Amino acid sequence: MFIRWHGHSCFEVSNGTTIVTDAHDGKSIGIRPPDVSADIVLQSHDHFDHNCARIIQGQDKTVISTADPIEIKGIRIHGVNSFHDEVKGEKRGPNIIFIFEMNGMKICHLGDLGEPLDEEQVKAIGDIDILFCPVGGTFTVDADGAWEVINLIKPKVIIPMHYRVGGLSLSIAPIDGFLDGITGQELVKVGNEIEFGVEDMPEEQEIWMFSL
Repeated sequence: MFIRWHGHSCFEVSNGTTIVTDAHDGKSIGIRPPDVSADIVLQSHDHFDHNCARIIQGQDKTVISTADPIEIKGIRIHGVNSFHDEVKGEKRGPNIIFIFEMNGMKICHLGDLGEPLDEEQVKAIGDIDILFCPVGGTFTVDADGAWEVINLIKPKVIIPMHYRVGGLSLSIAPIDGFLDGITGQELVKVGNEIEFGVEDMPEEQEIWMFSL
């Protein structure tokens, strides 16, 4: 299986079938646009820095923007409804947490989660191998909130996202505050992409930090 980061919350996850999460157009947020062809595009909510499925190549791509369970090309996908803020969506609306299974692993992308998770949401998410988690605050959970979510879900691998990088025009925090919260997890700097299999999943929780 292969994961590449296209900046912000946009990741390419592939095992022959390619899923892209929360596509942006690059220029609107000050970083390079994603250059990728996908079979499936997951869209957690309808904000400009997450809803640019049109920029993703793939003539027959399927765009998924609801929590309804679906199976495409043998990949089972379902969503868990949540909110983009701590006041039930009154500020920024709804958000979908997507969970999908690929290559024997369960993967969860939290989108722009802006609230603590409750027991029902955690149960609906289930056991997770790889968790994509926002950490930059302002529009999502901040570093402390991210660690609270991580401690509830207990994934094998944490992939931080939605934080400030060079050129990004959004007022969110850099990753430093999140990294300050590490309590024994191994930090693995994987570069822009990583290829791995089930056998490579760590026994102890790890953080995979991507770069552009």
